[in-house]
Amino acid sequence: MISKAPWLCAILSLAVATGALAAPPPTVELDELTFTELRAEIEAGKTTIIIPVGGTEQSGPHIALGKHNARVRSLSRKIALALGNALVAPVIAYVPEGGVNPPTAHMRYPGTITVPDATFEKVVEYAARSFRLHGFRDIVLIGDHGGYQKNLKLVAERLDREWGGTGVRVHAIGEYYQTAGVAYAQALKSRGFREDEIGTHAGLADTSLMLAIDPRLVRSERLSSGKESGHAEGVSGDPRRSSAELGQFGVDAIVAATVTAIKKAVAQH
Repeated sequence: MISKAPWLCAILSLAVATGALAAPPPTVELDELTFTELRAEIEAGKTTIIIPVGGTEQSGPHIALGKHNARVRSLSRKIALALGNALVAPVIAYVPEGGVNPPTAHMRYPGTITVPDATFEKVVEYAARSFRLHGFRDIVLIGDHGGYQKNLKLVAERLDREWGGTGVRVHAIGEYYQTAGVAYAQALKSRGFREDEIGTHAGLADTSLMLAIDPRLVRSERLSSGKESGHAEGVSGDPRRSSAELGQFGVDAIVAATVTAIKKAVAQH
């Protein structure tokens, strides 16, 4: 008599493998889901969508051009996981960065990409309209760059007026950027770092955050202060004492403040 045990084991192995393939991926990122997986997530109660806004710009000779995009994507994942009922949209990487003719602001440096304010606002607006159509109820806008915070607020206000009474709201969460740009800097000062060292762009604060999030994007051998390299190199501050440990403190502060602000905004409306 031929033993059925090997055949039984093979069938069971195939069933386990098939089940594993059928399971949805453990992710909060929308562009890693199929449309059927996304539909199931929304039906199960994940009706908050975070639209992360980055930007493609110079950050001195030591931080890669995609700093804002990498940072807001990573932090948005952490925020969504902490909320428990949220997913993360693809990062908007094309944002207002200055004029083209003549070049102004970061457009004076190679690799920076800009779009007009009106174009940027339309992109954000229609991303929100898309998510409303698909069943999301709370649409959260967070931006890693200071220059377009007002634009995000304008889009949220316009759509809220239009959608009043529908149960769908748009929230421009300024606490994300305020924590990164103000509260984090104050915390570094309290630890003995100078204001001119912390900086406002590609300095100690900026570089430390990047080291904590994705050190591959930092060229540690090129760290120099804005005073040494000159403003033409795009550095405001002194990143030489930057560390992932300092950056992790900023990561934790930004995530905690943003989660609290989102919960408050959703509860108020």
